[in-house]
Amino acid sequence: MKLELRGITKRFGALTANDHIDLTVNEGEIHCLLGENGAGKSTLMNVLYGLYEADEGDIAIDGEVQNFDGPGDAMAAGIGMVHQHFMLIPVFTVAENVALGHEKTKFGGRLDIEAARATVRDISDRFGFNVDPDALVEDLPVGVQQRVEIIKALSRDARFLVFDEPTAVLTPQETDELMGTMRLLKEQGTGIVFITHKLREVREVADRITVIRLGKVVGEASPQASNAELASLMVGRAVELTVSKDAPTYTDRALEVKDLTVSDAAGTVLVDNASFAVRGGEVLAIAGVQGNGQTELTEALVGLRDHVTGSIRLHGEELAGRSVREILDAGVGFVPEDRSVDGLVKEFSIAENLMLDRSVGAPFVKAGTVQRRLLETFAREKIDEFDIRTQGPFQAAGRLSGGNQQKVVLARELSRELSLFVAAQPTRGVDVGSIEFIHKRIIETRDTGIPVVVISTELDEVTALADRILVMYRGRIVGIVPGDTPREQLGLMMAGMEVAA
Repeated sequence: MKLELRGITKRFGALTANDHIDLTVNEGEIHCLLGENGAGKSTLMNVLYGLYEADEGDIAIDGEVQNFDGPGDAMAAGIGMVHQHFMLIPVFTVAENVALGHEKTKFGGRLDIEAARATVRDISDRFGFNVDPDALVEDLPVGVQQRVEIIKALSRDARFLVFDEPTAVLTPQETDELMGTMRLLKEQGTGIVFITHKLREVREVADRITVIRLGKVVGEASPQASNAELASLMVGRAVELTVSKDAPTYTDRALEVKDLTVSDAAGTVLVDNASFAVRGGEVLAIAGVQGNGQTELTEALVGLRDHVTGSIRLHGEELAGRSVREILDAGVGFVPEDRSVDGLVKEFSIAENLMLDRSVGAPFVKAGTVQRRLLETFAREKIDEFDIRTQGPFQAAGRLSGGNQQKVVLARELSRELSLFVAAQPTRGVDVGSIEFIHKRIIETRDTGIPVVVISTELDEVTALADRILVMYRGRIVGIVPGDTPREQLGLMMAGMEVAA
């Protein structure tokens, strides 16, 4: 059996997200679709799954052209999709989630929940999932929730499964388990499309690799290809994938956090009594699966959270309780995890975004007037220094690629005199080439003696940058370990196993 996408083209206004893409998936194979964020991978799969309608091209199964008016048609044709963000009802049981959308009923129109339980048990036994059909989804670990998504798809007789960035919310151990599941599915004849931008995962499970860049297929690669070869295909040039850094030269403790607790408006504790210190000339990386308190901890450091207790001292000066403006003025540089929401004003020009931290007073504002000539000169310097690919300093920031938007944020924050640099998800949604550049600048900042805190869910990034690694689980610090700690140990810590600090 064969699934074919022929000349798929999808446009959103002037943007061509998919440009005449051809892709073939055979039963019993894992076909990896590799490309950077924004390359068009997910758009293509949303066309396949009936969520989008292609402007041009066909989808065929065994040579027969399909016409999907929605996901229901795709599922009926044997196509299932495991989304990056799970499509589950947390307060429903596993069996109820699996039944949802194609419920079987008994006499009198009542839901036949026992049939759903039997389906869960059958698929779970067949693939070794060990999933309780009566467990509430909200009580299950993330890795088990993903198995429920797979069970849902298989219960609808999916012959082809699409995994869209499936490891984004998994620990390393859960990722390894997923790879094993994919191999077992392949052995039983399921065709798999595996969408990812992580080179390690591609080389581990792929039978074939198709690389897309800017909406076009740019080549196919062998699973035996090196990371450098794959990265070159993704970006279009040679890329240095390793972070070059010397041993750190430490100074005294610069940032000291003690008994920090962060709660939400309802009183739920999100960061539980966290204490740690960062020395000058050090990168402390905060690791953990997304949603374990890292975001709230980061926002507390820069004054963005309201319900905070404990102490945050920078060079002996208390920051807790101060406004964001006061904290920035104390020399804290901050790269937020969502540049679109917190890092940029997309309608503003690059030059205007570069002065956001200094929009009051010298050097860019005098007597309430922006010094345009000075700002333009500064912006051109930073565009060159940070290799921002743009038409000029007055181009709207929102018209830049993700990587170049991130460089604007980085240029703004690193162009001030800093006492602390905090970077949350610094390379999220940027291309491999921009990752190379951003990592280099982070290490250069550390080498000037500035304490650096990096928050990342990408374990490869954490281990590449960190001098020490702080691991969080459910709001608590599980441990603080050296930067060269093995991935396996970090994965166990990310799952909640405590180790000695």
